[in-house]
Amino acid sequence: MVVTESASTKRPTCSSCSKPACLCLCSRLRTPILHNPVAVTVLQHSLEKNHPLNSTRIAKIGLKNVDVVTVSDVNFQAQFSVRLVDSSCGNDGVEYDESRHLFDEMPSKGKNDEFLETAILGVGECGVDDTDLEGRVVEGNEFNGDARRGLCQNVTNLSGTDSSMNFTVVKYGTMSAFSKFQEMSFDQLLASSAAVDEIRKGFVVKKLQVKQLEGIDECEESEEFEIQVPAGSVLLFPSERSVDAEALSFEVKNLIVLDGTWAKAKRMYNENPWLRLLPHLRLDLGKLSLYNEVRQQPRAGYLSTIESIVYAMKAVGEDADGLDGLLDVFESMVGDQRRYKNERLSKVAEE
Repeated sequence: MVVTESASTKRPTCSSCSKPACLCLCSRLRTPILHNPVAVTVLQHSLEKNHPLNSTRIAKIGLKNVDVVTVSDVNFQAQFSVRLVDSSCGNDGVEYDESRHLFDEMPSKGKNDEFLETAILGVGECGVDDTDLEGRVVEGNEFNGDARRGLCQNVTNLSGTDSSMNFTVVKYGTMSAFSKFQEMSFDQLLASSAAVDEIRKGFVVKKLQVKQLEGIDECEESEEFEIQVPAGSVLLFPSERSVDAEALSFEVKNLIVLDGTWAKAKRMYNENPWLRLLPHLRLDLGKLSLYNEVRQQPRAGYLSTIESIVYAMKAVGEDADGLDGLLDVFESMVGDQRRYKNERLSKVAEE
């Protein structure tokens, strides 16, 4: 355990699990860090990061192959770029495949349906773009700390190529612009099995957060994240088109999980339309969360992030050895909060 002093509370804090040193979770792990073949990517709501009962911290200290990406609400506008990558080059870096063309040219409206089925060209040799991400997840402040200013416009400023698509989203997920075409919608793209299958071979998604500056007609742009989504990725989310693990027809290699309250998770889903490009997995468990009374559960089956990760990994065939130990650590963390709550109520009753 490496102990630092919390800036907000001035008390010693574990730098690994972000809990007070006296409540450190690291020593509670019964087994060494788990080498999970199925990678885990957690999209964590920005307001969830410092919550004392956030369970993603347990995944971070207990799993080797896990990435956590902070995601903020869209309060004005966000711009996304989705770029195809060559799945044959592996997942250690990002190899952009310039020969995978989703959009060569915009078809006439009458030929739109035909276009959606034929616009996907073959996969060629690995092509390396000069923007090497050096890893699976890179957050915006690692690229540049300076935000960019400009006049507020409802346009996508991310540079596009034949192997990329761009779209703009406003508050609560309304899409105001899609790529550079006017006659094809995002829903039409989703309806094309050929296009979706090609995208699911691997892509990189980049998000620019656009904020309107107070009192002037200017906007400020900052890069929030850039994520590599490899082939075999699945989103754990109970949408209308989600399926259980047995219905998946491919080997799951990357599990994407939304971390936040149910309301926050739904907003993240709506404001990140690229998530709809992925297969959706659901868990039909009906279990009560270990959170119990310390953090409200909307209904049975709505679990904490670490519970969702553990049960999903078991469902897709991950070795269960050690996974239950993560739940034991989570249960002990909840127990700490329950004791604190009871002690506080006792003090109030004595006053």
